[in-house]
Amino acid sequence: MESALDVLKKYWGYDRFRPKQEEIIQSVLAGLDTLALLPTGGGKSLCFQVPAMMCDGICLVVTPLIALMKDQVENLQKRGIKAICVHSGMTRHEVDYTLDNAIFGDYKFLYLSPERLQSELVKVRISRMSVNFLVVDEAHCISQWGYDFRPDYLLIRDVRELTGEVPVIALTATATPEVAEDIMKQLNFRRDNVIKSSFERKNLSYVVRETEDKSGQLLKIALSVHGSGIVYVRERKRAEETAAFLNAQGINADSYHAGYEASERAKKQDAWMKGEVRVIVATNAFGMGIDKPDVRFVCHFDLTESAEAYFQEAGRAGRDGNRSYAVLLWNRRDIKRIKQIMEVTFPSFDYLKEVYQRLFNYIGYDYGSGKGDVIKFNLSDFAKKERLHMVNAYHAIKYIEGEGYWELTEELENPSRIMFTVSRDELYKIQLKNSNLDSFVKILMRLYTSLFSTFVPIDEEYIARVSRNSKANITANLILLSRMHVIDYIPAVRSPLLILRVERLENRGLLFSEENYKKRKGSYQKRVESMIDYVSTTNVCRSVMLMSYFGQSGAPDCGVCDVCISNKRDEDIRQSDRIIEDNLCDLLSASPLSLDEITLQMGEGSNLYLEILRDMIDREIVKEINGKYTLVR
Repeated sequence: MESALDVLKKYWGYDRFRPKQEEIIQSVLAGLDTLALLPTGGGKSLCFQVPAMMCDGICLVVTPLIALMKDQVENLQKRGIKAICVHSGMTRHEVDYTLDNAIFGDYKFLYLSPERLQSELVKVRISRMSVNFLVVDEAHCISQWGYDFRPDYLLIRDVRELTGEVPVIALTATATPEVAEDIMKQLNFRRDNVIKSSFERKNLSYVVRETEDKSGQLLKIALSVHGSGIVYVRERKRAEETAAFLNAQGINADSYHAGYEASERAKKQDAWMKGEVRVIVATNAFGMGIDKPDVRFVCHFDLTESAEAYFQEAGRAGRDGNRSYAVLLWNRRDIKRIKQIMEVTFPSFDYLKEVYQRLFNYIGYDYGSGKGDVIKFNLSDFAKKERLHMVNAYHAIKYIEGEGYWELTEELENPSRIMFTVSRDELYKIQLKNSNLDSFVKILMRLYTSLFSTFVPIDEEYIARVSRNSKANITANLILLSRMHVIDYIPAVRSPLLILRVERLENRGLLFSEENYKKRKGSYQKRVESMIDYVSTTNVCRSVMLMSYFGQSGAPDCGVCDVCISNKRDEDIRQSDRIIEDNLCDLLSASPLSLDEITLQMGEGSNLYLEILRDMIDREIVKEINGKYTLVR
């Protein structure tokens, strides 16, 4: 069998592992359930990808981020590694076909979104696979006391019954000791086994600035720190406005958020990765899975609600080991805002029930129906039609999601779909009568299978390239066939999906645990308060505070954060003051002197000497007698 290093070199081209990677790999190869805690940029993916390539069978990877899942599959495929994924945006036919490939197609990796683990189709197919490892990425999502709890993650432990005694590899960049313990408990670890790298980033300088002029401070950062940067903002509009401001000041910048089309986002990300755009101003939709080593600064324009989110995003700076900066800009309004967010994040049970019933009325489902259905969902339209405050409604929906009744996914790119609504014989007659459409129908049938039995995802641009036609003509032909009732044509749409876990219930059947409510609210409040402490504390090293939060104690001061630099500056001033005080003591030990005599002998900087003299009088080191200053013996 090839060694881990051989596999690393063969597929990834690296000559050595990063800290703790090899130890984690050896642990899982020894058959041990392993929780790997590595900071952002620590190379978590290789900790399961390398051992999976060393062993027979397929590696199951559960991850909640569909965009990241697709990126990882694409990256593996580029390296000649067979990888495939199943997520909530796929039809049953697509899932069925993909799972068959996973069983019979000699694939090494199957990526799954957690909600798919509820499907009997998926469970049955997993039981027929030769699984080598079960991987849980973003493992903090399985803990209710973590910052990003996903109820579907609790289904993962049931998968262990299907895979047999294969090792579980759980990975996260952000877990407190309590969350780490809960992860191992929820995943039924056979014995506790945590391998963690230091959370210390020696090349990363943490800077916190309280300011009312965030744009001005951001400009100073962009002008003083050379190289690539990321600016995180909370709102899409703010991303666009801030990028426009930087461009107006001569800083090459662009905005990025989920409101852009996928092709536009890819274009923006690619330009930034290549250095064609220097600064990207983005919502937190940006950065997951991106390995750009030369990011010189990450600036948070808004206060995050947790140290976990902040640490993960700030950690995208300086992956090449060179000096980089993580800057957080804040003011008192930020603290007021995150406290308000905390209140709306945990609405009353009466409000939760109201939103629950209104949502089912909005989508048109009766009591007892809907279980397992997947629906395109427009939050803005729902809130408008039901006369609800959109932010409050969103947090109610997310809380109900945390109780396991439904799931609201990230915004997905849902491709166009078509299905023939006529029989083959009828289609043949239509082709004979419409020579213009005949060649187009033949192209569709050549490119796609199962068009008579199910909706099949299509790509208009791909059809246009193959047929040497324009996309507009392809779309026009599809619409024409639809109007002729030859096909059902569902154009591509970008939308979040609402996945119904349970049928619609009456209010008396809706059970919200008061104990869980209090615990989850308390845990959230603790995270919010930790961020408020982080920005408002001015006498403790920033790095030490972050490491302490994640359970790493006894670390030395970093020496490069704003607090350490300020402390060093204060120490230099104190040292200078001590020298001046010693000089004054020497001067006054010879004989008492008047203020003019002291000023005359001290020369330049006498004002500073006078301040220290007054301090010495206050401390009763010096006293004044008849206009003369003398040492207290």
